[in-house]
Amino acid sequence: MKYFALLFLLVTLPVQDSFYARLSDAALSLTKDHVTYIGDYVKIPYPNGDVPKNTGVCTDVVIRAYRKLGIDLQKEVHEDMKANFSKYPKNWGLKSTDTNIDHRRVPNLQTFFSRKGTSLPVTKNAADYKPGDIVTWMITPSLPHIGIVVNKKAKDGKRYMIVHNVGRGQELEDCLFLYDISGHYRYKK
Repeated sequence: MKYFALLFLLVTLPVQDSFYARLSDAALSLTKDHVTYIGDYVKIPYPNGDVPKNTGVCTDVVIRAYRKLGIDLQKEVHEDMKANFSKYPKNWGLKSTDTNIDHRRVPNLQTFFSRKGTSLPVTKNAADYKPGDIVTWMITPSLPHIGIVVNKKAKDGKRYMIVHNVGRGQELEDCLFLYDISGHYRYKK
């Protein structure tokens, strides 16, 4: 009987999905590119549009990491917003979608990941945050931020680090609990 209990335990243990491991690796690869933090509104092609490679903001880290895995968040967010515009934030007073900027706004990505992915609990337990998870923060009451948990541990070994762009370019940093966490997501198409 002990054999069957052990076998059941092994079969039911969660296995790190290779998609999220690849997303973590994609995010880490972005830290090799020199990027200047520029949040200007830019007209970009649709689909698969991007701001110039040497510029970007926090959302561009997430967009570029997913794009390395063949997922175009510009297209995915636009299609969901177009079909469900009333479910998205009205922070900018828009009356319709805008393929140049919608996917580059943290509140829109939060809505999209909540709708199309999995919303995970926001906790103070580092073990709850796994490589490939998307985390959002409020740096100030009016400044949202977003990044990707990656498979590199902080120096103390207690938590995974984050790839994000908070103004110094696409960087790897031990900042999971540096700001107030406002969202925790997993998304794969």
